[in-house]
Amino acid sequence: MRKLTAFLVASAVATVALPVAACSPQPGSQPCFPPPLSLSTATAAPGDSVMVSAKDATCNPRYGPHAQIKVEVFDSAGTMVVERTGPMNDAGGFSFNFELPVAAVPGTWMVSAFPHDVDWCDDTGRNNRVGRGPGGEDMQRVSCVLPSLELLVAP
Repeated sequence: MRKLTAFLVASAVATVALPVAACSPQPGSQPCFPPPLSLSTATAAPGDSVMVSAKDATCNPRYGPHAQIKVEVFDSAGTMVVERTGPMNDAGGFSFNFELPVAAVPGTWMVSAFPHDVDWCDDTGRNNRVGRGPGGEDMQRVSCVLPSLELLVAP
Protein backbone atom coordinates (compact mmCIF):
# COMPACT_ATOMS: atom_id res chain seq x y z
CA MET A 1 0.00 0.00 0.00
CA ARG A 2 2.89 2.36 0.79
CA LYS A 3 4.42 1.76 -2.66
CA LEU A 4 1.07 2.47 -4.34
CA THR A 5 0.65 5.69 -2.33
CA ALA A 6 4.22 6.79 -3.16
CA PHE A 7 3.63 6.04 -6.85
CA LEU A 8 0.36 8.00 -6.91
CA VAL A 9 1.96 10.99 -5.16
CA ALA A 10 4.95 10.93 -7.53
CA SER A 11 2.62 10.69 -10.54
CA ALA A 12 0.54 13.62 -9.30
CA VAL A 13 3.66 15.74 -8.71
CA ALA A 14 4.99 14.92 -12.19
CA THR A 15 1.64 15.75 -13.77
CA VAL A 16 1.45 19.10 -11.97
CA ALA A 17 5.11 19.91 -12.68
CA LEU A 18 4.83 19.41 -16.44
CA PRO A 19 2.82 22.59 -17.20
CA VAL A 20 5.05 24.62 -14.86
CA ALA A 21 8.20 23.36 -16.57
CA ALA A 22 6.69 24.08 -19.97
CA CYS A 23 6.10 27.70 -18.93
CA SER A 24 9.66 28.23 -17.67
CA PRO A 25 11.89 30.50 -19.74
CA GLN A 26 14.68 29.07 -21.85
CA PRO A 27 18.21 29.46 -20.42
CA GLY A 28 19.49 33.00 -20.89
CA SER A 29 16.07 34.52 -21.62
CA GLN A 30 13.50 36.33 -19.54
CA PRO A 31 9.80 35.43 -19.54
CA CYS A 32 7.51 38.04 -21.03
CA PHE A 33 3.93 37.18 -20.19
CA PRO A 34 0.92 39.17 -21.42
CA PRO A 35 0.16 42.32 -19.41
CA PRO A 36 -2.57 42.22 -16.71
CA LEU A 37 -6.18 42.63 -17.81
CA SER A 38 -8.70 45.19 -16.60
CA LEU A 39 -12.44 45.63 -17.09
CA SER A 40 -14.22 48.97 -17.53
CA THR A 41 -16.67 47.89 -14.82
CA ALA A 42 -16.94 45.10 -12.27
CA THR A 43 -20.75 44.97 -12.56
CA ALA A 44 -22.88 45.18 -15.70
CA ALA A 45 -26.48 44.54 -16.72
CA PRO A 46 -27.79 42.55 -19.69
CA GLY A 47 -27.29 44.56 -22.89
CA ASP A 48 -24.49 46.71 -21.41
CA SER A 49 -21.22 47.29 -23.23
CA VAL A 50 -18.07 46.25 -21.33
CA MET A 51 -14.45 46.96 -22.24
CA VAL A 52 -11.62 44.57 -21.46
CA SER A 53 -8.15 46.05 -21.90
CA ALA A 54 -4.47 45.81 -21.04
CA LYS A 55 -1.65 48.34 -21.04
CA ASP A 56 1.56 47.57 -22.91
CA ALA A 57 3.76 44.93 -21.26
CA THR A 58 6.79 46.23 -19.36
CA CYS A 59 8.90 43.63 -21.18
CA ASN A 60 9.16 43.19 -24.95
CA PRO A 61 6.88 40.34 -26.07
CA ARG A 62 7.14 41.34 -29.76
CA TYR A 63 3.75 39.98 -30.82
CA GLY A 64 4.16 41.50 -34.27
CA PRO A 65 2.41 44.17 -36.33
CA HIS A 66 -0.67 42.01 -37.01
CA ALA A 67 -1.13 40.69 -33.47
CA GLN A 68 -4.63 39.93 -32.24
CA ILE A 69 -6.25 39.41 -28.86
CA LYS A 70 -8.80 36.64 -28.40
CA VAL A 71 -11.63 37.49 -26.01
CA GLU A 72 -13.86 34.82 -24.49
CA VAL A 73 -16.77 35.52 -22.14
CA PHE A 74 -18.37 32.71 -20.12
CA ASP A 75 -21.69 32.96 -18.28
CA SER A 76 -22.18 31.72 -14.72
CA ALA A 77 -22.95 28.20 -16.02
CA GLY A 78 -19.62 28.08 -17.87
CA THR A 79 -21.14 28.47 -21.35
CA MET A 80 -19.10 30.59 -23.76
CA VAL A 81 -21.30 33.48 -24.94
CA VAL A 82 -18.67 35.65 -26.64
CA GLU A 83 -15.68 34.47 -28.67
CA ARG A 84 -14.05 37.11 -30.85
CA THR A 85 -10.67 38.49 -31.84
CA GLY A 86 -9.54 42.08 -32.15
CA PRO A 87 -6.37 44.09 -32.72
CA MET A 88 -3.51 44.11 -30.21
CA ASN A 89 -0.26 46.04 -30.48
CA ASP A 90 3.24 44.59 -30.55
CA ALA A 91 3.64 45.11 -26.78
CA GLY A 92 0.36 43.38 -25.88
CA GLY A 93 -1.72 46.51 -25.28
CA PHE A 94 -5.34 46.47 -26.43
CA SER A 95 -8.88 47.61 -25.67
CA PHE A 96 -11.84 45.52 -26.75
CA ASN A 97 -15.55 46.26 -26.31
CA PHE A 98 -18.22 43.58 -26.18
CA GLU A 99 -21.91 43.65 -25.39
CA LEU A 100 -23.59 41.37 -22.91
CA PRO A 101 -26.54 39.57 -24.47
CA VAL A 102 -29.91 41.16 -23.64
CA ALA A 103 -31.00 37.76 -22.28
CA ALA A 104 -27.87 37.46 -20.07
CA VAL A 105 -28.60 35.48 -16.91
CA PRO A 106 -27.42 37.29 -13.76
CA GLY A 107 -24.49 35.79 -11.91
CA THR A 108 -20.69 35.76 -11.86
CA TRP A 109 -19.30 35.62 -15.39
CA MET A 110 -15.67 35.20 -16.51
CA VAL A 111 -13.94 37.35 -19.13
CA SER A 112 -10.66 36.07 -20.56
CA ALA A 113 -8.34 37.66 -23.10
CA PHE A 114 -5.09 36.28 -24.43
CA PRO A 115 -2.86 36.72 -27.48
CA HIS A 116 -4.48 34.87 -30.40
CA ASP A 117 -2.47 32.28 -32.33
CA VAL A 118 0.63 32.83 -30.18
CA ASP A 119 2.38 30.59 -27.67
CA TRP A 120 1.69 33.24 -25.02
CA CYS A 121 2.53 30.95 -22.13
CA ASP A 122 6.27 30.96 -22.83
CA ASP A 123 6.94 34.14 -24.75
CA THR A 124 10.65 34.70 -24.25
CA GLY A 125 11.04 37.87 -26.27
CA ARG A 126 10.80 36.40 -29.74
CA ASN A 127 7.82 36.26 -32.05
CA ASN A 128 6.21 32.93 -31.22
CA ARG A 129 3.48 32.88 -33.86
CA VAL A 130 2.06 29.38 -33.98
CA GLY A 131 2.52 27.78 -37.37
CA ARG A 132 2.57 24.45 -39.06
CA GLY A 133 5.08 21.86 -37.91
CA PRO A 134 7.43 20.14 -40.36
CA GLY A 135 5.00 17.22 -40.72
CA GLY A 136 1.99 19.50 -41.25
CA GLU A 137 0.69 19.12 -37.68
CA ASP A 138 -0.58 22.13 -35.78
CA MET A 139 1.37 23.22 -32.73
CA GLN A 140 -0.70 23.17 -29.53
CA ARG A 141 -0.63 26.03 -27.01
CA VAL A 142 1.01 25.09 -23.71
CA SER A 143 -1.46 24.73 -20.86
CA CYS A 144 -1.02 27.66 -18.45
CA VAL A 145 -3.31 29.74 -16.32
CA LEU A 146 -5.78 31.55 -18.57
CA PRO A 147 -5.80 35.30 -17.86
CA SER A 148 -9.35 36.10 -16.75
CA LEU A 149 -11.44 38.44 -14.63
CA GLU A 150 -14.81 38.10 -12.94
CA LEU A 151 -17.73 40.19 -14.14
CA LEU A 152 -20.86 40.37 -12.03
CA VAL A 153 -23.96 40.44 -14.24
CA ALA A 154 -26.75 42.08 -12.25
CA PRO A 155 -30.47 41.91 -13.06
